[in-house]
Amino acid sequence: MPIYWAFLTYMLLKPGQENQEYWFMFDGIDKVLHLSIFAMLGFCFMATFPKIKFYYFFQIILIYGFLTEILQEEMGLGRSMETLDVVADAIGCLIGYSIYKLLIKRFF
Repeated sequence: MPIYWAFLTYMLLKPGQENQEYWFMFDGIDKVLHLSIFAMLGFCFMATFPKIKFYYFFQIILIYGFLTEILQEEMGLGRSMETLDVVADAIGCLIGYSIYKLLIKRFF
């Protein structure tokens, strides 16, 4: 979990560049990436701390999402703060939480 969290922080804060030359690149792919990496973060967080209350889980993940967006803006590395990224982060963590709960309910 700490390794994924560190990797995620690095990827969210490193200077980005838009590249449209690949077939899989499209407008809004960054939102899809935010959603998917936060879904994985939410799933891993729940797997690591299965007894945490939803309220605390959601607060921790959202605070992390807000902090990374603020740092993107303040660090001046070519990244900017976007509200829709935070929305994608929140939806992603809810998806990860839901998948974890569904798998636990089904298999355990």
